[in-house]
Amino acid sequence: MHLDHAKLTVRDGGVSKTRKQDRLRTLPAMHRLLNHPRAQKWHLQFGKNDVLAVLTSTLDGIRQENNDEEVDDWIDRIFQEAELAFERLALQRLQMVINATGTVLHTNLGRAPLAKEAVDAVIDVAKGYSNVEYNLLQGQRGHRHDAVEALLCRLTGAEAALVVNNNAAAVLLALSELASDRDVVISRGELIEIGGSFRIPDVMKMSGARLLEVGTTNKTHERDYRDALEQGASVMLRVHTSNFRIEGFTQKPTLTQLVALARTYDVPLLEDLGSGSLLDLQPYGIGDEPTIAQSLQAGVDVVMFSGDKLLGGAQAGILCGKKVYLDRMKQNPLMRALRVDKMTLAALRATLSLYLEPKQAFARIPALALLTASPEHLLVRADSYKNQLQEKLQRQIAQGTMTVRVVPCVSVVGGGTMPTVEIPSYALAISFRSFGCEALLECLRRQPLPIIARMEQKEVICDVRTVFTWQEEAFIDGIARACLGLAGESTPDDVD
Repeated sequence: MHLDHAKLTVRDGGVSKTRKQDRLRTLPAMHRLLNHPRAQKWHLQFGKNDVLAVLTSTLDGIRQENNDEEVDDWIDRIFQEAELAFERLALQRLQMVINATGTVLHTNLGRAPLAKEAVDAVIDVAKGYSNVEYNLLQGQRGHRHDAVEALLCRLTGAEAALVVNNNAAAVLLALSELASDRDVVISRGELIEIGGSFRIPDVMKMSGARLLEVGTTNKTHERDYRDALEQGASVMLRVHTSNFRIEGFTQKPTLTQLVALARTYDVPLLEDLGSGSLLDLQPYGIGDEPTIAQSLQAGVDVVMFSGDKLLGGAQAGILCGKKVYLDRMKQNPLMRALRVDKMTLAALRATLSLYLEPKQAFARIPALALLTASPEHLLVRADSYKNQLQEKLQRQIAQGTMTVRVVPCVSVVGGGTMPTVEIPSYALAISFRSFGCEALLECLRRQPLPIIARMEQKEVICDVRTVFTWQEEAFIDGIARACLGLAGESTPDDVD
């Protein structure tokens, strides 16, 4: 038997290797792709290395395809696939977004936005060297907490203060120093779970402290704490349950009662306030969150709270209280692992400086300004946005394919803070006759400046409370682009 080797082909899953190789020989060279006009915008946005990596991956994917389909225009095919890859890459980067959810301290969106003064301070210390651990007066090594300690003490009435990288770290440090291998008494009703499935009992155990639970979920009495102290508990921990609320048949000792017990048994009383409010928000109708100064004035020895919640600064865990306890914590080996960087300290100091004049704080700190914006002002803005959108989408609205209207809505504080507080606001409500809300929400997320909104009763709700005025143009154009793109009637460049 004779074989004609010139005509022999090997089959691979039904596709001959000869035909597959002939097909792949027509693929364009990499230098042609890199120099193609369609690649130029990617060079500017992502850089040459990312462009090369995406195009290489795209070509590798095509080479692995098990078919012999003829392609008339490889360039178009390659760039279509690469466009999707770059879109995914863009959405994975850490970038600014427009928060139209109405949740002011949105944990997934970075919690508190920084004041301009804080941003400027970060840039100032980040672009060069700084005196983060250098005493300019004495010309020798200093301490990084010096940058903010005096301000924190002035604003809260504390004897001393310390900053670590988040509030869970603050609790960990305090318990590690004051309660390692000792009993810490805490009410069962305060054994909360915070974001990301982290639980207070777990943090306590990591510190080396022994957890001594007292009371029940809904009721804890003063005598429960007293019994624990009689058994030898060395520290009292009170956790402010800011991320949930138990109502009905409940009872717990007052802070005054706990302070009295701590003095009687000569043990430190620690309080995890979490949300970290320096100013009273009750005059604005926003909850009943205790301030740091109020807790310290009541006699709490050490208060722990977050820097990026109601305080409106950078992510940090702040400890304020008695010098005798804070000085010990500063010497704890954990401080090296939990310390904050120069940019966090710069942002925090700039934010705290604004609190020296409360009116300035409410005006300049974004979180406070957003929380206290009046519904009347928000209604004016919402009406203006609606009118602009109706002009850009007048044909679609006239045809009845979509609707845009202003509706009253409810904003929330967020960040695990005051969950039962509802803040009156106004929003744009957008709906399509032929598309569901999920499709529009996705289109909004894919805008050059992504817009994050929410869905209510088959309408996409864009709460204007959390949309900054300096984002208005991108907000309106982004919604218009998303709506036109969803309807297949325009490209993003056609809206501007």
